[in-house]
Amino acid sequence: MSETTPAPTAPPARPALLRFLGGVRTVTGSKFLVEGDRARLLVDCGLFQGVADLRRRNWEKPGVDPSDIHAVVVTHAHLDHCGYLPRLVRHGFRGPVLMSTATARLAEIVLRDSARLQMEAAEHANDHGWSKHRPAKPLYDDADVEQTIKFFDPVPVGGEVEIVGGTRLVLHHGGHILGSTWARLTLEDGHTLAFSGDLGRPGHPLLLPPEPFSGADVLLMESTYGDRRHDHESARRAFASVIARTLARGGTVVVPAFAIDRTEVVLHELAALRAEGTLPPGVPVYVDSPMALAALDVYRDALRARSPELRPEVVARGEAALSPEPFLAARTVQESIDINNTTGPAVVVSSAGMATGGRVLHHLHRTLPDPRNAVVIVGFAAAGTRARDLVDGARVLKMFGEYVPVRAEVADVPHFSAHADADQIIDWLRGAPAPHTTYLVHGEESASAALRDRIDRQLGWTAVVPRSGEAVLVR
Repeated sequence: MSETTPAPTAPPARPALLRFLGGVRTVTGSKFLVEGDRARLLVDCGLFQGVADLRRRNWEKPGVDPSDIHAVVVTHAHLDHCGYLPRLVRHGFRGPVLMSTATARLAEIVLRDSARLQMEAAEHANDHGWSKHRPAKPLYDDADVEQTIKFFDPVPVGGEVEIVGGTRLVLHHGGHILGSTWARLTLEDGHTLAFSGDLGRPGHPLLLPPEPFSGADVLLMESTYGDRRHDHESARRAFASVIARTLARGGTVVVPAFAIDRTEVVLHELAALRAEGTLPPGVPVYVDSPMALAALDVYRDALRARSPELRPEVVARGEAALSPEPFLAARTVQESIDINNTTGPAVVVSSAGMATGGRVLHHLHRTLPDPRNAVVIVGFAAAGTRARDLVDGARVLKMFGEYVPVRAEVADVPHFSAHADADQIIDWLRGAPAPHTTYLVHGEESASAALRDRIDRQLGWTAVVPRSGEAVLVR
């Protein structure tokens, strides 16, 4: 009787490696690399912003050969989560960029605007000689963005898709901005990783709360507000108060606002103030940001399509929910200049939200020296940004190569943020099975540490604040 030789069995897959390439102990530059036997994936691909040491990291090699990355998953369209994509493509990445359909539309707007701003900044620096680089160059340009958009591959939220080598992805609504998601990866060895992206707060005025966390072996949890609690009603009162007293003294209110979502939330609030009389009918509201206006069109399309991400009461109001008439859009440079030349009471909403660039700088340059005016910071202001300098009480602000005195009123209303606060994060996690390890990312070091301690104390989970460049096994 002859013996049969058993068929050879494939060796078990080695544990995947997770590497933290950005978004660690800072709120910018989110990049997380997952390396398995057959798949190398990058989750989020953001720009570093803020202090010079962080911005310089955008010019460094990305920590992995981009041509070796099979795919990128993007949780949402903010620059600190998608803004490095054109640089990755410039250096050889050629795989699919997986994201929700709304994120694909918004990310295209964000990347085109980012390239334009960088090209304009480089040109301005070369014309006026304020850069130490000769010549100054943009991080990427229009051609890089055009090439990047070709790799966008929208996937349905809630449906499972196979990426490569048995690795599967499911996106869940994140409630942070339109199209935002949290992502769940199932690796070829069966282990699971969840990435919160930026988690929305349940009280977002436009969007429904994030879908519940359903568990994973490893969780990467954002911690932007890991040491703070939002008080939305106090924020609304503070916002209304600074609007009223500034207009009463004949001043202009400048609101630096992120072009994606924050502008829509501010417009929604101004529409409510207009309806209740706090914002007088004759005072114009200007939106001076081509990117914000393009994003507003995406939100309006979502309203018309009755998107399942939007609150039913917002859908019922339609476009009126985002239109504090008279509402004047500045799309061209000349229209922006015309706003900057106006006098008398007005509200100007302009990007960028942290005042790191964009048209808002021209409005700040004009309004900051006049004590009748006010600047309202309505979201998180990262260290090293002009918005943080204003919140911290700076008496001068440097822009366009010169110092501008700060005599206008500065109001800090961070509770307009679209991020979940510490209590809301704990509530989102509570009830899910404990991950093997929870990594606190996308937060300044003190916020991440505070949330780590709360997760350990209240949930009994193993929580860690990783270091930049650190690699860990996925168990």
